[in-house]
Amino acid sequence: MEEEFEFDYNEDGQHSVERYEEMIRNQDQYFFDAQAFEYIIDNYIEKNDPVKALQVIDFALSQHPFAAVFLIKQAQLLLLTNQVEKAFKALEKAEMLEPSEAEIYVLRGNIYHNQERYAEALENLEKALLFAETTDEILLQIAYVYQSMHDYEQAIVYIKRSLEQNMENKDGLYELAFCYDILDKQEESIQFYKEYIDNDPYSYAAWYNLANSYHKLELYEKAIDAYDYAILIKENFASAYFNKGNALVQLEKFEEAIEVYKQTFEYEPPNADTYCAIGECYEKLDRMDEARAYYKKSVKMDSKMADAWFGIGVTLNAEERYFESLHFYKKALDLDSENADFWFAIADAHYKLGQIEESIEAYYKVLEYNPVDIEAWLDFSTVLYEQGRLLEASETMAEAIKNNPDAAELYYRMVAYLFALGQTQEAMAYLETALVTDPEKHYILFEYLPQLQQNSAIIDVINRYIK
Repeated sequence: MEEEFEFDYNEDGQHSVERYEEMIRNQDQYFFDAQAFEYIIDNYIEKNDPVKALQVIDFALSQHPFAAVFLIKQAQLLLLTNQVEKAFKALEKAEMLEPSEAEIYVLRGNIYHNQERYAEALENLEKALLFAETTDEILLQIAYVYQSMHDYEQAIVYIKRSLEQNMENKDGLYELAFCYDILDKQEESIQFYKEYIDNDPYSYAAWYNLANSYHKLELYEKAIDAYDYAILIKENFASAYFNKGNALVQLEKFEEAIEVYKQTFEYEPPNADTYCAIGECYEKLDRMDEARAYYKKSVKMDSKMADAWFGIGVTLNAEERYFESLHFYKKALDLDSENADFWFAIADAHYKLGQIEESIEAYYKVLEYNPVDIEAWLDFSTVLYEQGRLLEASETMAEAIKNNPDAAELYYRMVAYLFALGQTQEAMAYLETALVTDPEKHYILFEYLPQLQQNSAIIDVINRYIK
C-alpha cells in the first residue's frame, strides 16, 4: 500500500508542477495546498533553478502566510544566491511562526559559522539540538565550528557524540581521524578505531582510518593488514589500495607496491599521483626506462606534478645524461622553488658537468631550505675543498656544525679540513668532540685524508676512546 501511495503522490506532484506552469503561462491565480507547493519548489531546486524556486515560494507564502516551511526553504535558497541578510530575515519570520523548528537554528548556525561568528554559531546549533529528532548531523556541524576555532579536543568530543548516535556516518569517522592527526594523537586514534571496529567490524572507513594511524606511527605491517580488511569489505576502495602501496614502499617492497598501485586503476581512472608513485618504485628497482615512462604519464596528465618532472631528471642522471637531467630538474623547480631536494640534484648535475660556480650557487640554496641535510653540507664542502678553497670549506663545516651539533660526521670532516689548513691545535680539539659524539665513525677521517693514519698524535687520541 505504501508504494502505491508514493506513486500517487509523485503523480500528484508532477500534476502540480504542470498546473503551476500552466497558471504562469495563463497569468492566472490557482490555489495549491502546502504539500503541492513543496513539491513544485523541490522540483525547481532539483533542476538547479533557484530563481524559479524563489518565485514559487513568494506565491506559496501569499497563499500560506503562516507556513514556516516556506520561509526556511526561502532562507536556504537566498543563501545559495548569496543574499545573506534576506536569509536572516526569512529565518527570523520562521522562528516567530514555529520557534521549535530545528532547521531554523541549523541554518542560522551555518551562516554565523561562514561569517566566523563562532559563539553565535554554537549558540544556534546547541538550540537546534533541543528541537531536532535526530541530532548526529547537528553534532557534526558543532564539531566543524570547533575545528574552525582550532579547538580540536572539543571537536573530538562532538564527533564522538555524533558517532554514538549514527555509527554509519563515514564523514564523522574521517573528521575524527583528521582531528587526531592535527593533535598528533595517533595512539588515541588507534584505540578509538579498534573499539569502534569491535562494535562494527564491517566498517571499511574505520579499518581505513585505523590503517592510516598505524601508517603515521610507521607501523607499516599493521597498516597493511588494516588496509587489507578495508579492501576486503569494500573491494573498489581505491584510496585504500593507494595507501597500502605507500606502506609497501616504506617497507621497500617495490614490486608489490607497483601491483597494488596498478589495482587502483580497476576502480578509478588513473591519476598523476599514482603514475608518479609507480615511477618512483621502478626508479628504486633501478628500472629507469619503466620509471621514466610512468613519470611521463604523470606529467602528461598533470603538468604541475613537480615530483614527476624531477623523477624524469633522476632517471636521466642515472644514465649519466646530466645535461638533459638539468632541464627536467629545472621544470620541477619552476613548480616548487624552495624544494631542497631539487636544488641538491641541480647542484650535483652542475658539478658533474664541471659547472662549479653554478653548483656552488645551488648548494647555497639547498642549505638555505634544508640546513639539517648533513649529506648536502659534506658534498658542498667537498666541492669547495677540491677547488682549493680550504678556508671556505672549513667555514662551511663550522656553519654545518652549528645547524647539526649532534652529527659526528661533520666534526670528523672539520678535523680533516683544519689539518689541511695546518691548524693542528684546533683540529685536535674537534677530534676530541667527534670522538665524544660517536667514536665508531672515526674511519671517516681516514677516508678523507688517508695520510692522517701515520699521525701518532691522532692515533693516540683515537685509542683513548676506542676500547
